[in-house]
Amino acid sequence: MLFWILVAILTAVVAAVLLYPLLRGAKAAEDSRAGEAAVYRDQLRELDRDLAGGLITAGEADYARAEIGRRLIAASVDQPVQAPKQARHHRFSEAFVLLILPLLGLCLYLITGRPDLPSQPLQARLENPGNDMAILVTRAERHLAKNPDDGKGWDVLAPIYFRTMRMGDAQAAYRNAIRLLGPNPARLDGLAETLMAVSDGVVTEDARQVLEQSLTLEPGNPRARYYIALGMEQAGRPEEARQAFETLAKQSPDDAPWLPLVNQHIVANGGVPAGPGANPAAPGADQAAPGADPAAPGNPTQQDVAAAENMNAGDRQQMIRGMVESLDAKLSEDPNNFEGWIRLVRSYAVLNDKDRASGALKRGLAAFPPPSEQSRQLLALARELGIAMEGSTQ
Repeated sequence: MLFWILVAILTAVVAAVLLYPLLRGAKAAEDSRAGEAAVYRDQLRELDRDLAGGLITAGEADYARAEIGRRLIAASVDQPVQAPKQARHHRFSEAFVLLILPLLGLCLYLITGRPDLPSQPLQARLENPGNDMAILVTRAERHLAKNPDDGKGWDVLAPIYFRTMRMGDAQAAYRNAIRLLGPNPARLDGLAETLMAVSDGVVTEDARQVLEQSLTLEPGNPRARYYIALGMEQAGRPEEARQAFETLAKQSPDDAPWLPLVNQHIVANGGVPAGPGANPAAPGADQAAPGADPAAPGNPTQQDVAAAENMNAGDRQQMIRGMVESLDAKLSEDPNNFEGWIRLVRSYAVLNDKDRASGALKRGLAAFPPPSEQSRQLLALARELGIAMEGSTQ
């Protein structure tokens, strides 16, 4: 019953707000016509005073009186003629606001609404959250507010905060989990990635220190080693970065999912793809280089790799740019190659061509628009590489 009382009050308030301009407009029009007639009457009285004072002749007074009288009659006659039309218009508008609009809203609510649905207070939803992630997070946050030393709770919330882009909360959660449960590679790597996300993909000094700590616990941690090498590349130390990436590639399994990305950074820093089984074939072979998707356009062939070994750094860089531009052209002809867009965006980023990387990102999103899984991967890659995403759906 309380619900319907509130609905009636809200309906009355809305109707009053909508009717006020109509009533105010009608009164303003009526006042305007009354004022016009009063002006003409004042002119007639002034005309009589001028005639009595000898300022005008009787003929001039008669002529002026006839003209003013004509205007006064016209104003008085127009008022009753226009009034019925405006009254009909106002009556229709008032009926629409007072009757049709509330009835229309009520019908829509009865069709699409759920008046029989019981209320669900927040406390009830917290006790039975089901699969509602927002409620689960709120429930965990309330628990941690009362039990701030629950390290497992912080450990669970930290990656959820990271995935939902709540980077400040993610950083605090990771630090609390590390403080209460102790450091391990997963927590340290998560904290480092959060710090990098806050700095738009840059491996800051704080992130590097966290990654170094992770490597002391797990020396073969490929995640930490990749980010440390990336930090060297971002700091303008291509030789050190290339050596770090090459070491990671050589110690990675043949089917390691990160190997194609590592090889791209090796090439961008003046090297050739490395890793187990990456032995160049004889010249003339036309097979894709190890770690690359053979179906993706623009991949370096074994012949390209063999030729690159004999080039100086400048020629090798020019060859790399030519391959990237070739990939760009092929994607313009066939934009349905998702792996190709991933490679193109990343290639422009490692070549430090942010404008072209941003342009490739927008074109990739046009080929794979949100809310597809491919678009989410492209946007995640852009965040990782620090590529501007103006105009992109996030």
